[in-house]
Amino acid sequence: MADTTAGEIGDDEPDARLRVHREAIDALDREILARLNERAMHAQAIGALKAGSGSAAYRPDREAQVLARLCERNAGPLSDTAIIGVFREVMSACLALEQKLRIGYLGPAGTFSHAAVGRHFGQFVEAQPYATIDEIFRAGEGGQADYVVVPVENSTEGAVGRTLDLMVTTELSICGEIKLRVEQNLLSNAGALDRVAKVYSHAQSLAQCAQWLARHLPAAARVPVSSNAEAARLAALEEGAAAIAGEIAASIYGLGILAAHIEDEANNTTRFWVLGRQSVPPSGRDETSIVMSAANRPGAMHALLEPFARHGVSMTRIESRPARTGLWEYLFFVDIVGHRDDPIVATALRELSGKAPFLKLLGSYPAAPT
Repeated sequence: MADTTAGEIGDDEPDARLRVHREAIDALDREILARLNERAMHAQAIGALKAGSGSAAYRPDREAQVLARLCERNAGPLSDTAIIGVFREVMSACLALEQKLRIGYLGPAGTFSHAAVGRHFGQFVEAQPYATIDEIFRAGEGGQADYVVVPVENSTEGAVGRTLDLMVTTELSICGEIKLRVEQNLLSNAGALDRVAKVYSHAQSLAQCAQWLARHLPAAARVPVSSNAEAARLAALEEGAAAIAGEIAASIYGLGILAAHIEDEANNTTRFWVLGRQSVPPSGRDETSIVMSAANRPGAMHALLEPFARHGVSMTRIESRPARTGLWEYLFFVDIVGHRDDPIVATALRELSGKAPFLKLLGSYPAAPT
């Protein structure tokens, strides 16, 4: 009898332990809710003070500092990536109490540019799609959008030339950057790979998944379209069709994921710039982007880069583009580590301005979280 009682108590112990944890979670959820609303009230108060002073509601430097401090204090088990994702949404919801931002991006809905908006600004914004990069710039310059997100480069496909060309003349400045891992998925309602006869996608995505398609869908027709979102829209309408696109497109167009992460290069990443009308103060971990020209004579480029080397300023990227002012004349886009107000960066830029025939500061901004 004693053994039976002990067995019954033992059987009940897992449920009792579960109740302890669940009650603790319920209590923590109530505390988190109270603290979130307390945070929101402070955000509202800050918004009222900013409105009186004319200060910008969105502070990229402040957000970057908050996220960096949280990651420094994070003891787990949640990863830094998870912490950033959670608090990005908290900050997005609180900022929306001050001002719901209008963010322009390269549409339609469901593109990787759309996903980049969510990654950087959270879900509590008004995301506005535009058909071309030129239209995105016009929306930012004309005030139809508070900020715009434009693609700059892809780790496998290279620079986005139109973005760089427009940066030369725009009045917008770089306020932030986003690095988005390009995770391609095969989306379809076909139910199985052997039922897929056609694959829609943007030409770049088809190229990025060429080896996977050759192995798994060698007989399927590959149809390039204007965007991955358009591919998802078409696949949703056609039996036996699939699309290569991101997860956001699957949810928007009601498609299932037949195969995930089918890109041939595991580390394929696209970099975006956030453009706006404000100058961003130092955050503690910043980058600065410039565009300059070089005189057409031997050693001219070396002379332009020499101030960076002498003052210990690290370059992370240099890209040349035709200047459109004359045959074989080029502009050079350069990214450097540090903020333009950092003493060594400021000194190097001041020396560079005396040597470059043309020099434009595109912006100093918080580096994307790594």
